[in-house]
Amino acid sequence: MKLEKYYAAAVCLVCCVACGVHTSDCEDAATVTLETLLDEMTSRDAVTRFPSVRYTQRQASSYDRRSSAPDKAGWFANDDGAGYERLDTVCGRVEKVLFDSKGPGAVTRIWLTTKEKFGTMRFYLDGSAEPQIVVPAYDMRRFPVDVPEGLSLTHTHYVDAMDGVGGNTFFLPIPYAESCRITFEEPDITVKIPRYYQINYRTYPAGTSVRTFTLAQARSAVGHMRRASDELLTPTDFTAGKTVSREAELDKGESLVVRTEGEGAVRHMEIAVTGIAPADFGAAAEALAVKGRFDGIECIDAPLSDFAGGGFGAPEIHGWYLDCDGRTTVKSRWVMPYRRNGEIEVVNNGDRCVSVSVKIVAGDYVWDANSLYFRCNHHSETGVPLKCDYSSADNLDWNFITVAGRGVYCGDMLSLYNHAADWYGEGDEKIWVDDDTFPSHFGTGTEDYFNCSWAPVIVFLTPYGGAPRADEESSHGYNAFMRTRNLDIIPFCSRLCFDLEMLSWHDGTADLRATSWWYGDETAEVITEKR
Repeated sequence: MKLEKYYAAAVCLVCCVACGVHTSDCEDAATVTLETLLDEMTSRDAVTRFPSVRYTQRQASSYDRRSSAPDKAGWFANDDGAGYERLDTVCGRVEKVLFDSKGPGAVTRIWLTTKEKFGTMRFYLDGSAEPQIVVPAYDMRRFPVDVPEGLSLTHTHYVDAMDGVGGNTFFLPIPYAESCRITFEEPDITVKIPRYYQINYRTYPAGTSVRTFTLAQARSAVGHMRRASDELLTPTDFTAGKTVSREAELDKGESLVVRTEGEGAVRHMEIAVTGIAPADFGAAAEALAVKGRFDGIECIDAPLSDFAGGGFGAPEIHGWYLDCDGRTTVKSRWVMPYRRNGEIEVVNNGDRCVSVSVKIVAGDYVWDANSLYFRCNHHSETGVPLKCDYSSADNLDWNFITVAGRGVYCGDMLSLYNHAADWYGEGDEKIWVDDDTFPSHFGTGTEDYFNCSWAPVIVFLTPYGGAPRADEESSHGYNAFMRTRNLDIIPFCSRLCFDLEMLSWHDGTADLRATSWWYGDETAEVITEKR
């Protein structure tokens, strides 16, 4: 019921802003707080609606500042650990400004890594001359509150020593009523040390009531944090609704359909492939296509292996939204709303007859003006060129997905076979939202986008995705990355374009498969084009 309370509060808040009523006159629930954001973070319904409080989601990062426009030299520049906003002098200290946002908002994700951690990070909230949060290192593991594991991820390759490499992704939300500035003071500003970072943040409309983060409040909310962390790390399956299941032997070209009627939502889905050896599951999952239609709209179309989040070979996945045991079964916890009916179909496109079972659990859902349809789209391309010369005129921004219409972007999976000798993943993500004249999300590298740092990539899984496949230390061969979003979902009113730079340590090619999970209006459509 906490989602309904949050949603009602958001509607009340929009009315207050529109009518000029002072937000403090509304019920306390209308205020954005650490607690309401934690509740939203663990609500599966929150992403199914376009935000009533129409915030923007953006990203500040350390991308190479020589990248200024697609038609200018430097668009693929790759010194991505050197960028920052400016230098400030504060009480005689020289501080790099990593992030500076005005207006009510919330930091929703902090990803960072470095080769050594000495220095001091400071958070200045609501224009204060004194920092409210001080972290005595370039390391969010040293945040001055005991943040549980599900909200503070430690990357592979992390070394605890201050002079060792290390990175982390911090998901504890930091709301602020007026402004937020994050700085870092180097031990010696004249010494260049790579400081990679990405800071995702929301900016709410003027007049939005936000309770600014304090350490005292955070310490009093540790129990709330732990409950959120536990839910993220050990998600529960929805079982209380109407269950519809079918199973069948499928020859090539045959399909199995399950259907549910009336207003509601598919809240749990399981697809199992039986009667085969576990070693054959990957090939079977690639040959099976998952299709979904809600109110007659084509909403899902992807190989089962890619829908599951693992790509080539359907490796093991354990996340907030998706599970795959890598042997027989894929589970989905995405909420898939519909007004009249929903239909899931599994089609066998392979040459081998397989036994397939499909189970869906449908529950109640109240459709309103902000409700959106769940989408999963997939596309692939072979022989995509990889370049190691960052100044080359032949460098490519490969289009991961482009969507026209209104919706929210919720995650993606990149699966590939790398034909080059080694690391393919130097490329930054560039996400353009609505009328952006410069990407509102400009990243620092492929592994960074997917919440890890430093090659070689090591297989890992978290509530927010991970790297389910990395066959060789060099990154030659099969690889897969997956990311799902909670508070860092990206709302878009008319358009979202996600490009990924095809940069590598050596020239070569890669066979790419991209899958995206998002929600959109009835008329929203994918317009992804191959190069």
